[in-house]
Amino acid sequence: MHKSGFVNIIGFPNVGKSTLINSLVRENISIITNKPQTTRHRILGIIDESDFQIIFSDTPGIILNPISFMQRMMMQYVEKSLEDADIVLLVTEIGKLNFFKKKYFSFILNSIQKKNIPVIILINKIDKMGIKNEKLFYDTIDDWHEFIPHSEILPISALKKMNQDLLMNKILGLLSEHPPYYPKGILSDKSERFFVNEIIREKIFFFYKKEIPYSVEISTEQFQENEIFIDIFSSIYVERDSQKKIIIGNQGNSIKKLGYFSVKRMEDFFKKKVYLKLNVKVCQNWRSNYKKLKNFGY
Repeated sequence: MHKSGFVNIIGFPNVGKSTLINSLVRENISIITNKPQTTRHRILGIIDESDFQIIFSDTPGIILNPISFMQRMMMQYVEKSLEDADIVLLVTEIGKLNFFKKKYFSFILNSIQKKNIPVIILINKIDKMGIKNEKLFYDTIDDWHEFIPHSEILPISALKKMNQDLLMNKILGLLSEHPPYYPKGILSDKSERFFVNEIIREKIFFFYKKEIPYSVEISTEQFQENEIFIDIFSSIYVERDSQKKIIIGNQGNSIKKLGYFSVKRMEDFFKKKVYLKLNVKVCQNWRSNYKKLKNFGY
């Protein structure tokens, strides 16, 4: 008997969705920062064993009022993830549901309940819970039980891997018998160029402040690999000339630092020597331009 299924992760920004999928698949396939709206795409991470295949799906954090074309497309990824879900992991934190969150989750629940998809509510970051938060923790559980009466609730810490084995057992218990959806041994549905783009973008979130990370998109034009090394050429797109100057920095110091730490992360990910060349280009208002977004792979 072989089980397979799609386990799709949803939730608001910064609740730990990307940390969770990285922990489950044991590889950093989704970038993690302490800033909201880091994840822009739907990213699949696959766990393979002889008798099962679980396809986890990380999605962008829910934006209640998407403004730009990019934000709207990000929310389409969330909605589409409900179409093929066999199980939904709804990741949240300690704290009561407010009116706006209930309103949005009600929309999601309508889609889930029509298809009778099992929901596991994961209350994340319990490793940070002190004695003072104990009452709020139990109030949170009561709030979710009242809001989604037939769901299962599991406290976890994605960072510390608390209750991860229990979560995996619950998922396997809910999956149906099915052949593998993907060839065995594949980590993700994304290409090497996608992961190059994401690694560079992750480092930009770490090294640059304010609006810069949100105004940046990466395109890898060259990815040539042999048995010893990988030769990569990537372009960093920004929306204004002033942002280009910030990315490059005084005498090119900022982009050199960005390139150095990006290469270190890529060599760890690809397990090979990496040679990286970065270029910075201006692409005005790309976040609000549908055609440009499509060109960037949205």
